[in-house]
Amino acid sequence: MSVKDRVIAIIAEQAVLEPSDVTMESTLEDLGIDSLGLVESIFAIEEEFDISVPFNANEPEASDFDISSVASIVGGIEALIAEQEK
Repeated sequence: MSVKDRVIAIIAEQAVLEPSDVTMESTLEDLGIDSLGLVESIFAIEEEFDISVPFNANEPEASDFDISSVASIVGGIEALIAEQEK
C-alpha cells in the first residue's frame, strides 16, 4: 500500500468516511475533521510511519507542516519518510 493510500485511509477513518470519499484536493474542513480529529490523525500517521510530524496543535499556523489539503499532507509525509531514510 502506498504512502498516499495509507494516509487517505487514516484521514478517512478520522472523518468516518470511505477512503474513496477522500480526494487529494479535499481539505480537512471539507471532510469535517476538526482540530481534535486533526491531532488524532497526526498521531495515527506518526504511528503508522514511525515518524515525527513537525506539527504544533496549539499553534497550527506556526508549524512547518502544510495541512491545507490531503495532497499537501501526503507530500509532507513522503518528504519526512525520505528524510528519515537518509
